[in-house]
Amino acid sequence: MAHYDLAVIGAGPAGYAAAVRAWDLGKRVALIERAELGGAGVHDGALASKTLWELSKDYLSATRRDRGFEAENVHVAFDQVALCVRNAIREKVGQLHKQLTALGQPYGDHAGRIDHVHGSAEFVDAHTLRVTGTEAGQGRTVTADAIIVATGSKPRALPNVTVDGEAILTSDHILRINAFPDSLVIVGAGVIGCEFATIFSNFGQTKVYIIDRADRILPFEDPDVAGVCATQMEAKGVTIHHGAHLQSLTRVGDRVEYTIRHPTGGLETISVAKALISVGRVPNTGGLNLAAAGVEFTDRGHITCSGTATNVPHIHAVGDVTLDIALVNIGEVEGRHAVDCLYLDHCKLLSYENISTIMFLDPEVAGVGMNEIMAQKSGQSYRVAVYGYDLVNRCIAMRSTNGFIKLLVTDDDEMRILGIRVVGAHASTAIEAVSLMICHGRGVRDLAELLHPHPSVTEALQDCVRMLLGSSIMKPHVFQSSLRLSRVTSAPKSPEPEAQPAAAPKAS
Repeated sequence: MAHYDLAVIGAGPAGYAAAVRAWDLGKRVALIERAELGGAGVHDGALASKTLWELSKDYLSATRRDRGFEAENVHVAFDQVALCVRNAIREKVGQLHKQLTALGQPYGDHAGRIDHVHGSAEFVDAHTLRVTGTEAGQGRTVTADAIIVATGSKPRALPNVTVDGEAILTSDHILRINAFPDSLVIVGAGVIGCEFATIFSNFGQTKVYIIDRADRILPFEDPDVAGVCATQMEAKGVTIHHGAHLQSLTRVGDRVEYTIRHPTGGLETISVAKALISVGRVPNTGGLNLAAAGVEFTDRGHITCSGTATNVPHIHAVGDVTLDIALVNIGEVEGRHAVDCLYLDHCKLLSYENISTIMFLDPEVAGVGMNEIMAQKSGQSYRVAVYGYDLVNRCIAMRSTNGFIKLLVTDDDEMRILGIRVVGAHASTAIEAVSLMICHGRGVRDLAELLHPHPSVTEALQDCVRMLLGSSIMKPHVFQSSLRLSRVTSAPKSPEPEAQPAAAPKAS
């Protein structure tokens, strides 16, 4: 039996970050992982899918015909694309292994050490874990003063739909495909579903269908954001079944047949080569035996937390296993936060107000803080400035003017930044400064002082700020289809916000 200061169950982004942070603080750590290092964030999630997206984007650019040249005989094969993705995964996993090997050895006078333990862990009691399926083929027992659960999540299943990994898939099975399917239906129009619709439509080898139960894709995003993304998908041949309800989805021979009910009540059956189920994720808590440790969890398996702390003071849960916000960067932050709470005298409360997100669509979508849906639901009055990409020199030069920057601020003289959404090329580069300013509660006047390089996409952000201050170079009343400046107020007695044009503030 080995005893540690800390045992971390799961070596995905959250667990790995927690183990390394504990090493920083001189702790002896057991990092327990039943599969490969990196978790879904590397193997089946963010790194894998985003590598696919980058490759599809490269192919789409190579085959464009509106840039003064035409490339001939551009060949693409899915097995070669998948090999490139696997190489990216292998590269990252190699880095993770290299560091764990180093941190498992003495390092000068530093007391920290991480032992990489292979196997599946389950609680025996609140301080004891039984690890089975180790490399030696025998179980072992690990005890620890503190434990962090970071076992991640897996794709959610649908009742009456059998996922076989061949014709009916989840995101875990994408790299198993040996060729581009001639057709693909995606069940679910959230971020993951829309990202894979973008990937396969970019490659242009697959007819893509999306089953969207809501009236529009990405229902958590503002209609103007979702609208641009949907229009672009449809321009590349994607069929979006808006407001459709899946009645059945079954494998028939080597193909898949699905039947949907349209909003009008009519039924339609379509045959496709493959189906991708993308309807959310569920936590990996089934084999942990949380009850033995006294850890509280919901009927759906979510571990109940305050911050990262469970009801058992020395046991924390981080990352997708809580399913608060299933993002790699949030998992890493939570992993580090849990360690700080366990071992430091002071521990700041977790804040999610300035979370940065990217949706790898066409065009790319990035955001921080509130969107308009969130602001209106909260009853928050705000001002909003929208700046179209068609007025941005860098976007014009790239011949990529489909998109905009939208900035939300408080409806007062301070105009404190509430959130930003960027739709279009280089979207992720335009949100970095805003994240820091939201974190510190700063207003747009501070943002106006930043000097941006020319030509750059972030110049649109600068003129967004100037619009709010009444001093923009391009004027909203001249470019009414590209620029928007308005105020949205929420009356206390009315559930619906009232939108009205913003009074032009004095230039500053």
